[in-house]
Formats: sequence, C-alpha cells, structure tokens
Amino acid sequence: MTKVLLVNLENMLTKFRPNDGKETPAISTASLPDIVFMLLFFFMVTTVMRDTDLLVEQRLPQTNQLTKLEEASLVSHIYVGKPKDFRKYGNTELIQANDVFVTLERLSHFIEQEKGNIPEYKRNKMTVSLKVDRKAKMGIVSDIKLKLREANARKLNYSSLQERE
Repeated sequence: MTKVLLVNLENMLTKFRPNDGKETPAISTASLPDIVFMLLFFFMVTTVMRDTDLLVEQRLPQTNQLTKLEEASLVSHIYVGKPKDFRKYGNTELIQANDVFVTLERLSHFIEQEKGNIPEYKRNKMTVSLKVDRKAKMGIVSDIKLKLREANARKLNYSSLQERE
C-alpha cells in the first residue's frame, strides 16, 4: 500500500514540475483583427461629439474677406442674439456662453473658466469668437468688448459667413 501511495505521490509531483523540453502551444491571433474592429466600431457608435445648443437666433453677417483661425481648441465662442424661446426669455438680445445665458457681470467669470481649461503657456493665445446676429444692437457688443478687456481677453474674432458671388 505504501508503494501505491509513493507512486501516486510521485505522479502528482510531476504535474507541478516544469516541462522538460516540452514547448507551450502558440496562441492563435486569428480573431484579433475581429476584436479590434469590433471595439473600434463600438467606440465610434457610442462617442458623442460635444456641440453647443444654440439658444439664440443666429443669422451671421456676410463678408468677402475671411480668414480661418489657427487653433480651434483655443477659441471660446460667445453668441449674441434674440432668444429662440422669446416667451420664456423676452425679446431683447441675450448673451450665450457654452449652453447657458450669461449676464455681462458673469462674462468675466466665463472667461476665467475658459482660461482654466487651457494650458498656462497657451493662455495668451486664447481667442474669443463673437457670433453676433446681424440684427443685434451694437450697444451690447460694445459692452461685451469692455468686459472682455477687463477680463484680459484681448484677442477677439467676429464670426461671419462667406459672401456668395
């Protein structure tokens, strides 16, 4: 009986010893491209691109001389116009920054937030793009420019559309 126990014990120990000269089988990578494309398709379908919901009317003026901005990541947009929902917000021009309406007093706070999202070495290259409705009064635009100057946002851009020839 002890001989049988020794044989069984020896068989069990050989299972835990490293393989002597035996190679491990290669891992099949045939399904790897299928997995990669499935993951790529999943992320393409589920990713949502951030876009601002316009709460104000936007009929931009047209011009014949346009230049494209260099770095779009350094541009902060401010929209000015009459609200689309005039029953709720009235009929005067409002200022929209990102997806919310802001007052002139809160505009400098918005600029500080936007500067906080930009690396420090690029903050002096930040551009504020004004998208003003063509029927908006110039008084609100002048007030916005003064507030931007106070917030040390000196690079200003006026957005417009290309004039049709």
